[in-house]
Amino acid sequence: MLTKMVENDFKLYGYDLTHSLGHGVGMEIHEAPYINYSSDTQLRENMVVTNEPGIYVPGKFGVRIEDTIQITKFGCINLTKSGKDYIII
Repeated sequence: MLTKMVENDFKLYGYDLTHSLGHGVGMEIHEAPYINYSSDTQLRENMVVTNEPGIYVPGKFGVRIEDTIQITKFGCINLTKSGKDYIII
């Protein structure tokens, strides 16, 4: 359901969801649960996962901002404290 919600938001702005939304964080860099179309895992309180939807424009560029979040009873806590302001180089 989460994947479908993000896909709908992307489509509103003319983009496709081509990258998974995230994955678990633990002993390995990428581990279960994998948050994508083929996953039916329910996120539970205290799980730590990444939040990393990406937008890619074929032949031009792509961008993906990855945060690490902790699932709570009523939502999540963003554990990544870096800013998200655009930087023009």
